[in-house]
Amino acid sequence: MQYTLKKSLGQHFLKDESVCKQIVAALQQDGFTQLLEVGPGGGALTKYLLPLPGISFRAVELDDEKVTYLEKTYPAIQGKIIHQSILDIDVPFDGAFTVVGNFPYNISSQILFKVLDWKEQVPVMIGMFQKEVAERVVSKPGSKVYGILSVLVQVFYEVEYLFDVPPESFNPPPKVMSGVIRLKRKSTLLPMKSERALFTLVKAAFNQRRKMLRNSLKSLFEEEFLKDPLFDKRAEQLGIEQFAALTFQMR
Repeated sequence: MQYTLKKSLGQHFLKDESVCKQIVAALQQDGFTQLLEVGPGGGALTKYLLPLPGISFRAVELDDEKVTYLEKTYPAIQGKIIHQSILDIDVPFDGAFTVVGNFPYNISSQILFKVLDWKEQVPVMIGMFQKEVAERVVSKPGSKVYGILSVLVQVFYEVEYLFDVPPESFNPPPKVMSGVIRLKRKSTLLPMKSERALFTLVKAAFNQRRKMLRNSLKSLFEEEFLKDPLFDKRAEQLGIEQFAALTFQMR
């Protein structure tokens, strides 16, 4: 049984067995009992995940045709597919679960924000992204690609770039390199006024990243406090510790 590729869904199917095995090996470095695969597509990774012993497995797949294909090709998956977009589903398990996937490139940043929504229940995520998105997630202050995603993910998770995946590992080959990253939830969090304050601050800072923080953040702080030399800097010059600490001074 064949299936077709849908550009509108950002589909590039993994076909390189060695990459699938590397992802599964990375996954097995941390213990888990519940696993959610995002975007199983043609099942390249799924076929290695389904036989993992003692694991409660679910997959989330929007595309009707792929759901039919997966159920016919891997009978063990029947009853385990959530037939929706990852962005629309409720949390799929009670208790802790690990997230893995070759994420659809057109919604990969949104998937990371979804994982952040679920962070109390997601200790580990291993995902494949377009390389530039993967690099953005792991980037450090001072980098051109350091931004909202970098800060918000790194406040809650240790991030690690695992390996590159070349275009020829996929069908069809994307025009870009891909990269696999791992997120591991931090056991202790930085002190902050609230998560909401942090999100507001970071988004305001990077929405005008060319400007000095004094200009981009003037609505969030008292005028007197904005005289601090810290506000001479731009958003990409601040580390996650500085962002978290600043939340206590917000109006």
